[in-house]
Amino acid sequence: MPTPHYDLIVIGSGPAGEKGAAQAAYFGKRVALIECEPVLGGAAANTGTLPSKTLRETALYLSGFRQRGLFGVNMTFKESVTTRDFLFRERVVRETEHQRINANLKRHKVDVRQGLASFVDAHTVKIERSHQPAELLAADYILLATGSRPFRPDVFPFDDPRVYDSDTILNLHNIPKEMLVVGGGVIGCEYACMFASLGICVTMLEGRDRLLTFLDPEVAQLLTRSMIEMGVDVRFKETVAGVRAAPEGLTSTLASGATVTSDTILVAAGRSGNTDPLNLPAVGLAANKRGVIEVNGHYQTAVPHIYAAGDVIGFPALAATSMEQARVAMVHAFQLKYKTMVTPFLPYGIYTIPECSMAGETEESLTKQSIPFIAGVAHYETNARGQIIGVRNGFLKLIFAPDTMKLLGVHVIGEQATELVHTGLIALQTGATANLFIETCFNYPTLGELYKYATYDALGRRAKLVGESLAPFDKSAGDGSEAGEPISG
Repeated sequence: MPTPHYDLIVIGSGPAGEKGAAQAAYFGKRVALIECEPVLGGAAANTGTLPSKTLRETALYLSGFRQRGLFGVNMTFKESVTTRDFLFRERVVRETEHQRINANLKRHKVDVRQGLASFVDAHTVKIERSHQPAELLAADYILLATGSRPFRPDVFPFDDPRVYDSDTILNLHNIPKEMLVVGGGVIGCEYACMFASLGICVTMLEGRDRLLTFLDPEVAQLLTRSMIEMGVDVRFKETVAGVRAAPEGLTSTLASGATVTSDTILVAAGRSGNTDPLNLPAVGLAANKRGVIEVNGHYQTAVPHIYAAGDVIGFPALAATSMEQARVAMVHAFQLKYKTMVTPFLPYGIYTIPECSMAGETEESLTKQSIPFIAGVAHYETNARGQIIGVRNGFLKLIFAPDTMKLLGVHVIGEQATELVHTGLIALQTGATANLFIETCFNYPTLGELYKYATYDALGRRAKLVGESLAPFDKSAGDGSEAGEPISG
């Protein structure tokens, strides 16, 4: 029986796999997609992006966290939250996403196959299924979108049902009273905030001296302070040397000699690419020790007709970025003359409490490049909408080039930060200057107004720095502030 031949074989159905397959199929290519799991969507739909963000919203709702003290009454929803309460909405969202992905691939006429894929040669892939004969498929091009899995350091007894990673935490048996979160990266911070909002005593360990080093330092500092105010015991420069499991609890001995006792441990120690089953040596490829495959600017591997996108190629390993990488890869592979590059202005969204988001340069990155900048800040607490929704902590920071006032970076911490950042993201994408925010009329009262006042703050700082008037940029704000002075909300 002849081997079926396709224009493209995609391995993996997460954000990169789904969008890469749909992109090629949209332009008339014959596409097969292979997924090893019984459901589509990869980690984004099943264990990572959507589930964790849904759990965050569930935790905020069940705990009444957003309403605490806002209306002068205790808005705590329930004294005791069960795992059924906590996981119900996450399962509904997950099932809905499965249906959406299935419908999208079906609409694009992508041939979906379930099974474990591995290379036979540079153009042939073998699909293996339990209790069924192996199947061979061939293609002109192949896209590796196999995603990643949690890294499991040997020091943790993952055979104990009380020890979880960021995938298995979705199978939480009971809501614990005390939790140790190991790792202060994005996943660790998100889950630490989530569980703390439910009243769980959370201790979080971070091996470095600050959280999320890619963030603006002031954002990271406020996030740390907010987590501590929520009750999270944040400990820096700490790692786990050993864990003793006993019926009454888990005792973790730290490298410093201190001990932490908890009911549950969540290990968030990074992720590794899912490349082991692929048989990469058969096509002359190799992954690094964390399973990451190297690609060029077109997302080609060392074998030009084999592309890779998403978590399997490493940082930034974001769902939104993965989608764009796969689309660009397929445009290049089939010379579609459509989307030739992934934008350099990538948004980062961290769903902690409060949310954090950023795009563009940070003050640290500009300082390292010896690029001058001027920053302006507007705080939620002086914004009318911020006062209405009861946000005490939060700010928007805009970074400009002092000579042209071109926007270089946007940083937000606070309610709806991951939505609010997009205004600045579009401004970065279009090369906008301070005039964009000064001339724009924002709805009142909205958090969007923060952009205008952060811009006025930057212009005021610039005027004081270089001794010139704000007049060229001041488009009659009409709020009674004097030109040259930073304006608060």
